[in-house]
Amino acid sequence: MRSKLAAVAVAAALAGGVVVASPVAATAGTAPSPVATAALTSAIPANLVPARPSPQEVRRALARIARDSDGRVRLGTIGRTNEGRPIRLATVGYGPTRLLYVTQQHGDEPLGTPAAIRALWTLGVPRTAWHRWLLSRVTIDVVVQANPDGAVRNQRYNHDPDASGPYTEPGVGYDMNRFHNPLTPVADNPVPESRAILRLWRATEPRIVVDYHMQGRYRQPDGRETTASILWPTSPLASSAAVTAGRRLAVRNYDAMTYVARANVTRYPGGDYEGIARNAYGILGSASLLVELSDLPEDRTEFQIRTAYVSMLATAQGAADRSIWRIDPARADAIPERGPAIPDAPAELARADAA
Repeated sequence: MRSKLAAVAVAAALAGGVVVASPVAATAGTAPSPVATAALTSAIPANLVPARPSPQEVRRALARIARDSDGRVRLGTIGRTNEGRPIRLATVGYGPTRLLYVTQQHGDEPLGTPAAIRALWTLGVPRTAWHRWLLSRVTIDVVVQANPDGAVRNQRYNHDPDASGPYTEPGVGYDMNRFHNPLTPVADNPVPESRAILRLWRATEPRIVVDYHMQGRYRQPDGRETTASILWPTSPLASSAAVTAGRRLAVRNYDAMTYVARANVTRYPGGDYEGIARNAYGILGSASLLVELSDLPEDRTEFQIRTAYVSMLATAQGAADRSIWRIDPARADAIPERGPAIPDAPAELARADAA
């Protein structure tokens, strides 16, 4: 089966937000023409990972990908949690442009994790002209399920009964997405998961960072429900160049998520605090983006995973062919603001949406 899949050109159909279906052999230094994203999704093993995986299921899925990719997907750890769980890193590609994806900083926001595992399979297992081209141009690091202690408890926070001070739940843990502050010495950071990601950033200096979360449920003035929201760095400490790069990245993701995944994408109303990953890595100079998947009913879970998956592939393709950097950043202003919360949504969906 693997040899059959390897014969299929499985590039993301994301150029200009338009799905095309005309695989053509690549010439040197030129991206092969992409094929429809349906080919990508159909090639992924159905039992690769559940929608809300445990740390053990993440470990097994990543091991399978590493094996089936013949080592093109490399596995490692960047640290351990307070309970000793590994903070897992998967890397694919060997190109000069570094990308960093982070999933499930909040343990009760899981859907970015199966999307990342699927994206790793898609990018690492088949072996086509498109894969050789893409992976010669980019190196993608994925922190998969960044908060495994929170994941096993289905809680926002990490696990630290001694947590105290701002951005904590006393006796429970820290909100790790408030502890990426680049102005704080890493050694003084009380959150092991955030320390590990900061150290990874400093070791690799990725040009792009995308952080995947989940939010509650919101309705737009036209009556449609928001299915995802995105935002670039908004801290005044981020340089104009980093903000511009983040806005270009936002447009790329808006186009792909809207026209390929068919998501209803809005602008996330996030804050300016420099400890938030979206702001922190923009301050450090990366094109940084937050992606928030709405917590829709169970029958829309697959749709939401696919939305994040398309975002990941669109970002990789746009970094490889450099089309992201040719986008007009002013287009980000046209991304609609997120509408009000749906008042009759189930209580568990009333998240503390301040990622």
